[in-house]
Amino acid sequence: MEPQKLVLRNVPHEERPRERMLEYGAEALSHAELLAILLRTGSQGQSAVHLAGVLLKQCGSLRNLMDMSLEEMTAIRGIGPSKALQLRAGIELGKRISRSRPDEVFIVRKPQDAADYVMEELRYLQKEHFVCLFLNTKNHIIARETLSVGTLNASLVHPREVFRAAIKRSSASIICAHNHPSGDPTPSPEDIVLTKRLAEAGEIVGVDVLDHLVIGDGRYVSLKEQGYM
Repeated sequence: MEPQKLVLRNVPHEERPRERMLEYGAEALSHAELLAILLRTGSQGQSAVHLAGVLLKQCGSLRNLMDMSLEEMTAIRGIGPSKALQLRAGIELGKRISRSRPDEVFIVRKPQDAADYVMEELRYLQKEHFVCLFLNTKNHIIARETLSVGTLNASLVHPREVFRAAIKRSSASIICAHNHPSGDPTPSPEDIVLTKRLAEAGEIVGVDVLDHLVIGDGRYVSLKEQGYM
């Protein structure tokens, strides 16, 4: 006699993720159950929940899932291009929601304000991203832009790229920020040198560099507060 297949119709009604979400809410579901809803179906011999569990085991954590490419996802048996695209779309929506702000103007009054603005966007990234916040004369953020994506331990950016973008937006001042994938926001010697170069260039072109933030995992360091500018 063939073993019972691990498909959702063989799972008790109260254990099915969609039914559990309807009854108890999304917060009651496990990571695998939430992913199973995005996957919608499993594959031959395994339920969507089981397939989601395989995916989590493969990537190691939800944080690592954010960095999985379509090719890495489709390398898992049972996940084709359609399922992989559904997962990537769900992940991207989550990232955009975490970055979204209310319609009212966002004002930077202290380094913590700017750190809060970029923290959720930068804290989980596996490569260094150099981001600029562009401000008007009232310290309202009028735009943000990622100017460089570096390696695991270095972010390469030239002052001309920074100030070209600032002048294009008629910015009165800027705040620079980049992440450390290690989660430790301690500035490196290269971070300090870059900060001084940016501050000097800003004085020449007439765009104030208010701060340079190094973003870690839930922590940050302000190079202005550290006395490097």
